[in-house]
Amino acid sequence: MTIPGVTKLMHAQCDRAMLEGEFGPDITGSAESVAVVLTQGWCPQWQAMARWLGEAAAEAGARVYYVEYDEEPFFERFMAWKEDALGNRSVPYLRYYRGGALVAESNYVSRDGFLARLRRG
Repeated sequence: MTIPGVTKLMHAQCDRAMLEGEFGPDITGSAESVAVVLTQGWCPQWQAMARWLGEAAAEAGARVYYVEYDEEPFFERFMAWKEDALGNRSVPYLRYYRGGALVAESNYVSRDGFLARLRRG
């Protein structure tokens, strides 16, 4: 899925996160506020979020990245890392960064909830 205003994570960026335990500064520090969405393409809540995500990111002046990891060759490794190392077994799973540091996590949120998490960091 292509989402206007939202950047798809590259294979190398996901590999680096699995190796280092966190997304790199090229992602987390790419703007003052950043959100990373880890999800699976079949998820109806993700499909609903994808409709407004790019517009909401622009409104907040944030960068947003995503990976639909069930559609990637690293699916099983990535899912195990997300569930075991990051401790989240639900999709979509969102990580929020401010100034390059992790400040919040959530699963599905409404547009207003997403904007609130980006802004309060």
